[in-house]
Amino acid sequence: MARTKHLISIDDLDDDDLHHVVDRAARFAAGPVEHGRPLADQVVGLYFRRTSTRTRTSFWSGSLRLGAGVVNFGPDDLQTNTGETTEDTGRVLSPMLDVLVARTCGATEELRGWASWGGMSVVNAMSEMEHPTQALTDLATIKAHFGTLSGIRVAYLGEGNNSATALALAAARVPGMEVDFRTPPGYAIDQGVMARAHAVARRTGAKLSESHDMSAPPSGVDVLYTTRWQTTGTAKPDPDWRGAFAPFQVGAALWDTNPDAVFMHDLPAHRGEEVTAEVLDGPMSIAFRQATNKMWTAMAVVEWCRA
Repeated sequence: MARTKHLISIDDLDDDDLHHVVDRAARFAAGPVEHGRPLADQVVGLYFRRTSTRTRTSFWSGSLRLGAGVVNFGPDDLQTNTGETTEDTGRVLSPMLDVLVARTCGATEELRGWASWGGMSVVNAMSEMEHPTQALTDLATIKAHFGTLSGIRVAYLGEGNNSATALALAAARVPGMEVDFRTPPGYAIDQGVMARAHAVARRTGAKLSESHDMSAPPSGVDVLYTTRWQTTGTAKPDPDWRGAFAPFQVGAALWDTNPDAVFMHDLPAHRGEEVTAEVLDGPMSIAFRQATNKMWTAMAVVEWCRA
């Protein structure tokens, strides 16, 4: 019997696993791919405590396409709300579900608790620290667009949030990929995460950097990427935070030094904040194709979990 596989962090994937999932998602995105119904007679549970348009629909639709049945839990449906422990909940769900896809926006340890029982695979659909399926979608989108990941130069502008964390950990696995993270002062990627990512990058030949200054904007990159400034609607402690973020907006002026770049965004977007409408809705934007690719990535992830 195959081992039970989880995707709670990018660190749960070895190099071959990561490239397999990304390549599979990119192939799905490129056109019709025969996949059969490998999840027939299996059940995927979806548990989302926070709102979700793309990720929830991607896993729901993708699981159905692979032949699985789907059980959807709302934020108040599980009895963890009445005091049942995470471990007991996982022990109960594991014999009933083959995969649990969970967006908690909380601690990763909770997902590990669910994963500690039986044969149920657990997929992190976004925790407080990391959004691994978003990073896999990002890499699959770049692979589908450029045909390669090696040598691609990415500039990420904005908060060092869970999407940025996952992107750093994932891009570090790609030989020859370069990511320049530009984050506002006080909103950097967790330094422990960056230390892990740099250690991997030294092994693979990827290049990662982070700075907090836009006086010299990124130039000559292939991808300009941002996320919304108010991650999951969480309030920021600094009442003047918008002033710190303003220089990191992606506007048309950035194309003067990056004329061949495409634009990516994990969505939802707030036009006029992290990106202008001219960019998001312009010919250089592949953000909405990226959103569709979340479904292909979800299929690749669930398929990998149960292979």
